Amino acid sequence: MHNNTINNVTVIGSGTMGNGICHVFAQAGFNVSMMDIRQDALDKAIATIAKNMDRQVQKGSLTEEAKQVSLARIATYTDMGEAVKNADLVVEAATENIDLKLNIFRQLDALAPASCILASNTSSISITKIASVTKRADKVIGMHFMNPVPVMKLVEIINGYATAAEVTSTIYKMAEQLGKVPCVANDYPGFVANRLLLPMINEAIISLQEGVAGVTEIDTIMKLGMAHPMGPLQLADFIGLDVCLSILQVLHSGFGNPKYAPSALLVNMVQAGYLGVKSGEGFYKYTAGSKDLVVSPMFAKKEWN
Repeated sequence: MHNNTINNVTVIGSGTMGNGICHVFAQAGFNVSMMDIRQDALDKAIATIAKNMDRQVQKGSLTEEAKQVSLARIATYTDMGEAVKNADLVVEAATENIDLKLNIFRQLDALAPASCILASNTSSISITKIASVTKRADKVIGMHFMNPVPVMKLVEIINGYATAAEVTSTIYKMAEQLGKVPCVANDYPGFVANRLLLPMINEAIISLQEGVAGVTEIDTIMKLGMAHPMGPLQLADFIGLDVCLSILQVLHSGFGNPKYAPSALLVNMVQAGYLGVKSGEGFYKYTAGSKDLVVSPMFAKKEWN
């Protein structure tokens, strides 16, 4: 059973994170409104959710009936006013761009019911700053889901400067209802996950740039030596090198500390359009349908064996 306060959840954005967030809320029994500016993006998101649920059905973690019931809980909207008019909670999962997010929160504050909690899935933008453009700073909070959302257990919950304790408590309990493990952090640049992760990724790129070791070696050392499921360079490709760069820029400007400065190699790769998986090439080269990890020709090195 849900706590009394939250039954209707609106998710703004239907991309990778947005559709994953809709998926877990619908599966946990919430009524979900998914909003995006384009209907074709919404249709694609529904197809993705159905495909991901089919995978759960094949694995035996979801019944076909539960899948159908969950999908029926999701409604799609291109009009924000319509999407949020009955919302108890809104989760914003738009692109990681501060001006865009502030604009969305201004609109949400004007359109959503007064009692509605406004959450952002931002991975690095200040919740306090986002809250400052609303008249309900006490009801603004960060809910940072991890990708892929249906699989990853963590939800990083971020308190803004003015977030009310009962709002934090509501969101904490709700994350548990989603089958997630909530961890609460305060509003400092990068929160915890990215404050620790991005300097590691950046250091891996600097090590590559300085010729300390090759792509495969760096990733293998972290996978086998530190038990990371994916090496830092492969993970950077998966996140998107442009996203890595923008989070490092948030850390660098937020703390004013040179240790967070993005490496020259990362900056160059992003400028040249090598963004990782989404552009087809980053530290590795990605070919549709291929499962093999192939180092980008840019970084191919002589073999030792």
